[in-house]
Amino acid sequence: MRIATFKHQGQTQVGLVDAQHQQVTLLQVPDAERDWGALPLIERLVAGQPLPAQGATLPLSAVQLMAPIPKPRSNIFCVGKNYHAHAKEFAHSGFDSSAKVGGDIPSVPIFFSKVPESVIGPSDTVLIPAEVSQAIDYEVELAVIIGQGGKGISKAHAMKHVWGYTIVNDVTARDVQKAHKQWLLGKSQDTFCPMGPWAVTRDEVNLADTPIRLWVNGELRQDGNTNLMMFSVPALIETISAGITLY
Repeated sequence: MRIATFKHQGQTQVGLVDAQHQQVTLLQVPDAERDWGALPLIERLVAGQPLPAQGATLPLSAVQLMAPIPKPRSNIFCVGKNYHAHAKEFAHSGFDSSAKVGGDIPSVPIFFSKVPESVIGPSDTVLIPAEVSQAIDYEVELAVIIGQGGKGISKAHAMKHVWGYTIVNDVTARDVQKAHKQWLLGKSQDTFCPMGPWAVTRDEVNLADTPIRLWVNGELRQDGNTNLMMFSVPALIETISAGITLY
């Protein structure tokens, strides 16, 4: 299942995207819930409730895609240096305040967060704040959407808490990140979290073999795979939820 949030005729709508990514079928979501995008629908599905009735079907080309979850309920938890190639590259970039001699590859996950207000749609414009940063960078990331929340979740049960996935561009002000010796400000500038094009259910993604790629002006810049993660999704959920409740 693929759930998209989009603008059509000036209104925020939520709908189901077909398997060919050509059409979207509107869901009759109450007006008060639409600004939250796919989030209320995910919460309904987790609670065992049916989706709202379906409405008209539109070509995707006729709508403006928004972030599938335009208003996350809390900060987005992120993992730094979770792919071997990126970890080595970043450790020698001069911007990595966490780098230590011989410590290119972290022994434990490095966590940071992006504030909800940084989220924008997949084709929205990223603002380049010249007065803040002269070193804006990109990072394509798999984003995990928690369904059933919890605390103290074990690796063995972690995937039961995953509803699905989307895509995020972890835009970063590298010089801000370096200057402040932590990552929140450099990662959380306005518009620094393009998300989408839609959210997909867990069964749509094979974590054992899913390419993670990013192009800049048609040039392939990042080419990884979920099977190259140093810390798995279940391990990350276990680590975060040991002391923080996930929602």
